[in-house]
Amino acid sequence: MTDNNDLVMEWYKFAMRDFDSAKYLCGMHPKPLEIICYHCQQSVEKFFKGFLVANKIEPPKIHDLVQLRIMCSEIKNDFEELKVVSQFLTSFGSQPRYPNEIEIFEPDMEKALQSVQDTIDFFEAKGIKLKPD
Repeated sequence: MTDNNDLVMEWYKFAMRDFDSAKYLCGMHPKPLEIICYHCQQSVEKFFKGFLVANKIEPPKIHDLVQLRIMCSEIKNDFEELKVVSQFLTSFGSQPRYPNEIEIFEPDMEKALQSVQDTIDFFEAKGIKLKPD
């Protein structure tokens, strides 16, 4: 990692909090599908932004996971593996926060949760440290 390790770890800690929040909300009845999917999008966004910070790039103030993934791919081309994840989750970054903007079903929520786990697995498989020592 870089000398800005503390800031990078903060990004990853916040990413994990969003994922933990999404999983916790799954216990509600009815499940707030839109909010769960929103937290999943936010989690992956923070993982990507943390990676950019780790590589001394100021992350843009955007929610577009496709664009963030492309930026990450310019550093490490294997981020192409997360193309489908970023395309799927991007719409959950803003649309679910407003009534009647997007229709979300339980399979969408399950796929969103799996997308975050796939992102975590990708980072860990590449040796990207997500937690401080």
